Order: sequence, then structure tokens, then C-alpha cells
Amino acid sequence: MSTEPETTESAEPGKPEDAVRSGTPTDGPDADRPSADGPDAGEPDADGPGAEDAPGTDDSPNSADTTEPADTTDSTDTTQPADTTEPAAAEGSPQLSEAEAELLAQKLERERIEQRKAEKKGPIASGTKLSGPAADLLAAVRAVESGEKPVAAVFDEPRPAPRRAAPEPVRRPQPVPAAPAAPDTPAPQTVDGVRRVLTAGSAPEALAPQVAAALGEGAEELLREDPWQLLRVTGVRPEQADGFARALLGAECRPDDERRTRAVTVWLLEQAALAGHTALELSALATALARQGVPDADAAVQSTLAEGEALVFQDALDEPGARPGTAPSTPAASSAPPAAAGDGADDTEGEEERPVRVLVGLERYALAEESLADGLARIVNSLSKEPSPEWEAAAAAASGSTAELIRAAAGHGLVLHTGGEASRAEPAALLTVARGLGLRAVAACHTPDGRRRFAALLGAEDPVVTVPGLLAGTEGPGRDAEGALDLDVLVVLDAPQLDVEGAAMIVESLPDGARLVLSGDPAVLWSAGPGRVFADLLAARTCPQVASRTPDPGPLGELVSGVGIGELNQVDAPGKEVVIVPVRDAGEAVHRTVQLVADSVPRALGVPPEDTVVITPGHGGAAGTRVLNAALKERLNPGPGRFGGFDPGDRVAYSPAPGRTVPGQVVGADAEGLHLSSADGAVVVPKERVEQAVRHGWALTAHQAVGSRWPAAVVVLPGDAAQALSRPWVYTAFGRGERHLSVVHGVEQALPRAVAEVTAKPRTTRLPVLLRSQVPAAQ
Repeated sequence: MSTEPETTESAEPGKPEDAVRSGTPTDGPDADRPSADGPDAGEPDADGPGAEDAPGTDDSPNSADTTEPADTTDSTDTTQPADTTEPAAAEGSPQLSEAEAELLAQKLERERIEQRKAEKKGPIASGTKLSGPAADLLAAVRAVESGEKPVAAVFDEPRPAPRRAAPEPVRRPQPVPAAPAAPDTPAPQTVDGVRRVLTAGSAPEALAPQVAAALGEGAEELLREDPWQLLRVTGVRPEQADGFARALLGAECRPDDERRTRAVTVWLLEQAALAGHTALELSALATALARQGVPDADAAVQSTLAEGEALVFQDALDEPGARPGTAPSTPAASSAPPAAAGDGADDTEGEEERPVRVLVGLERYALAEESLADGLARIVNSLSKEPSPEWEAAAAAASGSTAELIRAAAGHGLVLHTGGEASRAEPAALLTVARGLGLRAVAACHTPDGRRRFAALLGAEDPVVTVPGLLAGTEGPGRDAEGALDLDVLVVLDAPQLDVEGAAMIVESLPDGARLVLSGDPAVLWSAGPGRVFADLLAARTCPQVASRTPDPGPLGELVSGVGIGELNQVDAPGKEVVIVPVRDAGEAVHRTVQLVADSVPRALGVPPEDTVVITPGHGGAAGTRVLNAALKERLNPGPGRFGGFDPGDRVAYSPAPGRTVPGQVVGADAEGLHLSSADGAVVVPKERVEQAVRHGWALTAHQAVGSRWPAAVVVLPGDAAQALSRPWVYTAFGRGERHLSVVHGVEQALPRAVAEVTAKPRTTRLPVLLRSQVPAAQ
């Protein structure tokens, strides 16, 4: 590869395991108080949600490229995974913003999930021979579940019912959806009351709307009684809440205050979710609590369980020689108060001991993961495995992995498909076959750009939607009389970007007998929200898996494919497809990046600046997105930033919901807010949300860019970002360019070392265990 175009003129990453900082109510009088200095307050510079806060060591995920909650552009960044349902409004009803409708629709979907869970059998008793804190927690579970079921009965769950045959679904009439109600907003008097409490505690008054929204009605009284409730607000850290509590409580503020220990426990679980975990091992949580100055971690966890703010689970670990026919897991969820082992404590006498892990997690992710496992089992078991002659004929007409995919989808309800960008032609062929057979087939992509590229393969836009649009009801077939999506085949592209809540919403929305095909590149960065659904399904091997044999073409395809297997190869690039630009420091990296975007790439390749994306590891640092966007704006669209720092013509990254980024451009502003144009259409961002939801968008993080591609990409690797690099990050960043890739290279040997050695850090999830207990492994 060349080192520079002929015409070219001469993040502060953080490790999740090192990021939990200790702090007690006696630390520092002023520095601990919460700050309202914009979206950057309290955020990690590395593009990782909770990258500085995720508890645990070995279980911390590779979150170096997820946006931090306080920035809210790509929030996984989220404090919460993207909430993407938006029921369509009836004619004449007031229109909601996209974010409001998404939040409302997810609330409705969660209520539906909880109703389904309530209809199931009562809790399963569980327990094995444990000692110490784990035994105490499990004793609390037994106290609620009364020891009605011995351990052996728990592990020896009945095998799943035989798969029932189901004919091809018939078309059902689609009703007109009812108009959604407007989501609740804090009353002005509630905000005023919270503002008074914040002032008394020397906290910024600007936090009042967020606190009122988080705590709801009665927020003023709740905050006075329990100042650590401030931790429920995105971006507030324990040391800041401690400072606020000291100002309100004075001498009554103690490190072992049960209100504090409970709030910190919940906060740590939320930070773990931001870092990708759906639950934490008890030992990791106890270690993190100790780092936060909690004197008795076991008591803190038990208090949190007693208040119903978290659940505890016991998962059996796989062992060589385990008893055949036993389920490998017994979920034991409880919000019971701690109690001594009661009746049933001797039920385990004489039973074979099995190793278990004790996990603690938030209810919302536990419900989503269990609902996802239930829904996947329903899909797998509800479709006849006898493909029709029409499917066989279609498969015979195809070849290679395309034929394999068609045959797999013909006889199975759930199919996984893996491959790079070129492999998207295979699910496109499947979709064409399904529609030719008269089935209602739809493809859903992660981003509008993905939708555009997949529609180009089909030659039609009609059956292609975005995942948020499909769940919101603004795109696709809508829902039938039973509330299920009115379709027979759903192909989800960019499947690695599904978090547990989004995947659960999709699966819960599918009718019995529908086919679900999840397609994606397993080498890219995982979802911004908690979980690793696609990777967990691949590991569980509960359904057919089709690996594409279609390689990505050209020098860029060769380079990215090598990165995917841990090799950073030098490739021949006669057309300047790949260019390396060495730099000595971050300042030079910023200068050369601006030069490439504004001058060199347009002159050498004919790609205008608006078709080039800049990707860097984090938002902070001397060459993060903030610095790069400021430099690019000054060169490409200078202006005073009249509208909250933005001017007409500015490229922006708009985040309508946590974990979702939509590229756009500023059109103007008025009393309603900031007007943007994007692939989703015209958008008006209210003035109060501009600072949280809109960033300049010439430079993005890899997590913001995943799912989209541009004609040219400039990847910036400053020296201070070396520790943030990993193979998935490099693979994702290098794969964003369709025709050209420039690498502004300042990390020397850290780049090949990251590609060869630094794989994705594991995330603690329960989905594989839940699936193995419900769905037998595919043959």
C-alpha cells in the first residue's frame, strides 16, 4: 500500500477494569458535587459507555467505542439501549417526536413482556451446596420460594415439547393502530421543587429537569429523604452524589448508610449494562462496591435484593461428564429480603454437587433476556421442518452459500447467516425467493444507509426498512389484530448490533410460524446496548448457521478480511484504495486529517468532503471527535455557531434515542428548535435537547459509524489511543470506506499488536444458558 497520496501536502482511552474509583461521603468537600457543564460532564474520553465505571475485571467488555451516557450522541452509550418502538398515531392526533414515541412504544412492549412472564408458572426453587455470601443470597431466594422444589428437580427440567408443525402463515387483515398517548413530562412545580433541593445541596440547578424526569412525581420529597437518588440521573457519579448528600445531611451522611450502599449497587449494575453486561458475577460486584467505599458489600447486595431493585440468579456451569439430560442452568430470581436458610435447607443432602455461578442483575435486562430466550424457542419450535417443493426448486436454482441459506430458511424458523459486505447479496436473494413464493418478506437494517445499500441489491425499496422504523410502526407492514408484525419472513441485517432489549422486542413481535434470519458480520463491534445476542446465538448452536463464502473484493476487502483473522497485511493498492499517513503527535494528526478530507482525497480521488467520514477511537483526547470536528468545521463550514454551536450546513450526528446515531445536516433553527435534514427525513430537535442529542458529525466514533458506509474513510489513530484499539475496532473502522481508506497512523506497533492480540472482551450474559435449557442444539 502507498504511504500517502501523490497530491497530499507535506482519545484518552480507559480500561473498564481499572475504572471504578473509590469514594466515600468524607472525600473532598466540593469536587464531588455534580456538574451540569454540558454533555461532557462526567464522561469517559474513550468512546465507551461507562468505560471508566464498569465493575469487574475479566468480565468487562470491550467498550472502548461506545459513547458515554452524558454525551448522548451514541449513548450505549447508552444509559439504556435504543428504545425503538413508536406506535403510529391515528389520523388527527398530535404527532410525537421520534424519541418520545420510541420510549412510549418500548414501555408498552415491556408491559406486554411482563404480562407474558406473569402467565408462566411460579418461581423455580433452586439451590446447591454453597458457602459464604452466595449461600446467604440463595437462602434469601429459598425464603421466598419456600423450598418447594429440590435441586435435582430444578436441574432435571423436562425436555422441550416436540416441535409442532405449522403451515405457512395466512395473511391477516391489518387494523388501524390507535393513537398513542403523550408520554408523561415533569410538571413545572415538580421541577421547581427539585431545583430548591439541588440548590440546598450545592448541586447545579440545571440538573432539575433530568432529576424530576428520573424520579417522577414526589421527586422533591424523595430527594430530600434519599440524596443518593441523584445517582439515577445520567452522568452523575457516586462521589458527586456523596458531596450532595453531605450538604443535605451533614453529620448523618455515612459511608455505610443503607440508602447509599443500595444506590451505589444499582449504579454499578447500570454502569455494567452500559459496558455491555446483562448481569454481574457476585464476586465482581462485591469488588466494585469495595472500590466505591462500601464497607459491607454483602449487606449492600442483600439490601438491594430486599428492596426489589435487583435480582439474583444461579446458573449451573458446564462440566465434563455432567449428568445427561440435565439442564445446565436454573434461573433463580428474587427480590426477597435476606434470610437465614429455612425449610428445604436439607433438601440438597445426598445430591451431587455442581459448580454454579451467582449473578446479580437489573430486572429490565433479566426480563428482556428471558423473554428473548422464550421467543426464540417459540420460533424454532413453531415451523414445520418439511420444506415445500417450491423452496427446493428455488434452492436448486441458486448456488454456493446462497443455496445453503435458502434451504436452511425453508425448513427452519431461525437461521443465522454470517459474512462481510459482499455477502449481503445472499439474504437479498433469499428475500426475493420468499416474496416470489407469495410470502410477506421484509428486511430490516440497523441504519438508513444500510437500508439504502440493501434496497440497491434488491432493486426496490418496498421490502426494506430500518429496525427502529419497523418496531415503531413507521416503516414496514405494521401489526396484525394480535399485535404481531404482519409478515412471514423477517431478515435482520447488521445482527451484531442487536442488544437484548431490541432483540426481545423483535422476537416478541413475530407471529407463530414466521421465519427469522439474522445476518451480519461477527467480526464487527458488538451492540451499543447490553448483551451480545448474535455472538451468543452463534455460540449456542441452537439453529442452522450459514457462513458466506463470498469475499469482499479489491484491496480494501483484502485488508479488512485479513484484520478479521488477526493479520494486518500490506496490500497492493494501485488505485490509491489504501493510504497510510504517518504522524508524530496528535496535533499533526488533526492537521493531516483536515488536509486529507478537504484537499487530498477530493483532488486525488474525486470524493467530495461530504462523502468522507473521519473515524477516531473516542470523543475526548487531543485527536478525539470534539477536536477533529472543531477543526473540520473551521475549514469546511466556518461560522459563529449561532444555534447552540451549530450553523446551517454543519454535518451533525443526531441521536434520537440512546445507542442510535443518524447522520444529518443543519438546515436552520427557530423557536421550535434545531432543524435537521437526514436520511430519516426532516427532523426538529427541541432546544432543550440539542446539547444532549446533537454533535457535529464530520468525525465519528466506530460505534457511531457501524452499520453505515461512505465512499471514503479517514481513520485517525493518535498515539494516546493505543490502549483503546482492538481487533473488532480496527475491523469496523477500516471497513467503513467503500472506495478509499486513509489511515492517519501515530500508534506505531500498537496497531498490528491490537489486530493480532486484542480481541473483544467478554460480556457477562445469560442468553446461552437460557437457550440451552429450552432449545436442543442443532444437529
